[in-house]
Amino acid sequence: MDRVPVIDISSPSAISRVREACEAIGFLIVSGHGLPEGLLPRAFAESLAFFQADDEVKRAAAPPVPRLQRGYHGLATRNLGKTLGLDLPPDLRESFFLGPIDDHRARFPNAGDSYALNVLPEKPAGFTETMVALYRGFEELSDRLLRVFALALGLREDWFADKTRRHFSVMSSHHYPPLREPPLPGQLRTGPHTDFGAMTILAMTGGQGGLEVRMPSGDWSPVTAGSDELVINLGDMMARWTNGKWASTVHRVVNPPAIDLAASRRQSIGYFMHPDYDAPIRCIPTCLAPGTTALYPEISAGEHIRAKIEASHKTGSVSDRAIALN
Repeated sequence: MDRVPVIDISSPSAISRVREACEAIGFLIVSGHGLPEGLLPRAFAESLAFFQADDEVKRAAAPPVPRLQRGYHGLATRNLGKTLGLDLPPDLRESFFLGPIDDHRARFPNAGDSYALNVLPEKPAGFTETMVALYRGFEELSDRLLRVFALALGLREDWFADKTRRHFSVMSSHHYPPLREPPLPGQLRTGPHTDFGAMTILAMTGGQGGLEVRMPSGDWSPVTAGSDELVINLGDMMARWTNGKWASTVHRVVNPPAIDLAASRRQSIGYFMHPDYDAPIRCIPTCLAPGTTALYPEISAGEHIRAKIEASHKTGSVSDRAIALN
């Protein structure tokens, strides 16, 4: 497979095609996803209005402590390359994070960060309501995709259901703005990384400079999706679950040729599927050949994600050389 395939997940051939893509590169583009018409365009428009709001509005939406994946995180405050041990400058994006809408803190009292309360801005009008609606839409799509994954792995269709009833999935809206100064050496919109959870659902706008996936050949390949298509990629947790049979693939978001032009502006909204905090991540039975042992030790979903997030936070001061233009 030399390119990311486009798969209609409502088609009869979806299960076999999903299996092939997950084994080969861990990336696919899906149509037939069933999100409400008009929801994604509205989410992008209202996200951009938020990111272009006054700094006071954005600062008011920041989480109480920087490590929490909630609310607003400013430009160059995170560094995903560090999760692979890469010594790179921080990522050239600003973000708004939304966590679980349902409150499961009573069941997981020691998982405060994963089930932290959301920061819900009052401005711009409609932004919060749209973000919550999109989170719910991605939540339903995630359940549907996990059923497809289960069948592709030779499991019963509902195999993942009892592991995701109290999930702590995170949705993030990212803004890659035009820049006033050149990036630092090696600095990208998002550094090379693998995703942390079971899978990611990603919607993105056009614009120069975008998502690239490292193919099995080692070459970087651009990933583009149509206006009614979504990018799906597997994360490290799914690789552990499948004993490495399915791939969690390195990807990045590159800089555009002209960083200061309006055409270089880009947006994406991703839903990062994390199971229940205490869900055991151990080798799926159909992925373990007779007489062999699992490649990875068992770990809970919460422990796995916590270690990844801690590694992603930037150390040191934020550079003032990459200032965004609104």
